[in-house]
Amino acid sequence: MKAILNPWLKLREGIHQEDYDLINRLQERCIREDQTTLKLELDYKLGAYSGTDCAGIRQINEFMYFDGHELIGYIGICEFGGADTPLEVNGMVHPEYRRQGVFGTLSRLVMAEWRRRSPKSMLLLNDRKSVIGQTFIQGTGARYHHSEHEMYLQKNRSEIHNDLEGIVFRKATNADAWEIHRQNAIYFGGKPGEETTSDLMEGMILPEEEEKRGMTIYLAEVDNQVIGKVHIQLSPGIGGIYGLGVLPEYRGKGYGRAIILKAIEKLKEANAGDIMLQVAVENANALMLYQSCGFVETSTMDYYELN
Repeated sequence: MKAILNPWLKLREGIHQEDYDLINRLQERCIREDQTTLKLELDYKLGAYSGTDCAGIRQINEFMYFDGHELIGYIGICEFGGADTPLEVNGMVHPEYRRQGVFGTLSRLVMAEWRRRSPKSMLLLNDRKSVIGQTFIQGTGARYHHSEHEMYLQKNRSEIHNDLEGIVFRKATNADAWEIHRQNAIYFGGKPGEETTSDLMEGMILPEEEEKRGMTIYLAEVDNQVIGKVHIQLSPGIGGIYGLGVLPEYRGKGYGRAIILKAIEKLKEANAGDIMLQVAVENANALMLYQSCGFVETSTMDYYELN
């Protein structure tokens, strides 16, 4: 254990490149040391805030603990979607600086920001294999909410061909924001159509803005009819598949599999070295579908909710 000699804190609304490099270096060290997974969404955050001025902080999302020039602790808040979407929190401490109150200090600041910001609930994320994380979460009083498997595409698998023809990917524009909002409510929960205009504007995902952050949204169409969607993200060396769904009236026809294979094709064209996705543990149908397309489970992230 190293003693903390010159402690200080940096709080930011968003991540700049310098912050990204420091946090990513610490993340790599923690993953290598602990053999666990973190879900910090650094690439998405960098795209979201790159080039913006964070001097007038309105909402603190990045909490960094330094010892001199070295970053030794970090917690980040992620906020996706509208007013009903919980905040997501994940963090880490340098292995050589643990048990000195670093994470406790950062977590108290996060809790204060959460209470200041809104009445939203907050999800604390923890790799199931992380005993340290489980111990901390138990002390917060958070209750288990759900779990997600992280899955990676096997590199040495035999090629799987798409047997369905006629599926077209159309890149979504801001004009498709309502359709994306509607589909998200169908796949992931929500009540489209009951919001006020201001609520809708706050909660809408704007595809053209998302693309600036590295997330491209495609609507899947057959005979010019929308049948589903998928979100594709390309980070350095890694391609991610998110937000995938098929509309209820088109299920059971192999479209889900076709959309996955087409998304894999898109990411390979973009030279993604690895391809990953996340799936709810209880979603047995989706899990079997992804396994049949060559994905294998690599870790499980547990989500705990604070109300």
